[in-house]
Amino acid sequence: MPKIIVNAFLTLDGVMQAPGGPDEDRESGFLHGGWQAPYADDVMGRLVTQGFADADAFLLGRKTYDIFANYWPKITDPDNAIATALNSRPKYVVSRGLDRVAWNNASLIKGDVVAELRKLREQPGQTLQTWGSTDLLQTLLQCDLIDEYRLFIFPLVLGTGKRLFGTGTVPAALKPVESVTSSKGATYLRLERSGKPAYGQMGA
Repeated sequence: MPKIIVNAFLTLDGVMQAPGGPDEDRESGFLHGGWQAPYADDVMGRLVTQGFADADAFLLGRKTYDIFANYWPKITDPDNAIATALNSRPKYVVSRGLDRVAWNNASLIKGDVVAELRKLREQPGQTLQTWGSTDLLQTLLQCDLIDEYRLFIFPLVLGTGKRLFGTGTVPAALKPVESVTSSKGATYLRLERSGKPAYGQMGA
C-alpha cells in the first residue's frame, strides 16, 4: 500500500503560497510570490531532487497541475531527474472543474475524492506524493490520510497567504526521521506519522 507523502515549501508561519515566482499564484491578492528563490542552494536542490526520485506517482490539485503541465513537459533533458519523474510517472489530478487532463500518464479524480484516494492506497507501490496543492492538502489533513511530511521550512514570515495546516487538521503525533539545515538557513524536516498526540503535565 503506497504511503501518501506531502512535500511542501513553507515560511516559518506556515505559508506555502507561490514560493516559485511572483505570478505563480496571486489568489486573494497575494503579493509575496517568489519568496523561496533567495534561499536556493545546492543542499535544497539535492533534497528536492531526491524527493522526486522515490515517487511512484503524484497526487496534484488542479492549480498545481496547471502550473506543472505548462512547464515540465517542455523540459526534455533525460538528465533532469525531476522532469523525468514528472513526465513519465502516473499523475492523479483532483479537480471539480476540469473535464480532461492531457499530460502524459495523467488521470482525473472527480466525485468522491476521499473514496478514490482510499482506492489508490490499495494499489501496489511505495509512495504517492503531493507537491504544492494547498486545497487538496486540506482534504488529506481532515481525513487523516497523510503518512509522511517532507517540509522545507524557510526563515521568513509573511503574515498572509495559503497555509499548510488549516482549521480542519486532525491532531496527530509525528516522528522525526531526518533534519537538514542548508547554508542559507532553510531547514528540511522529514516526519512520519506516529499515532495520536500524548499529553501530560510539565514538572510532574
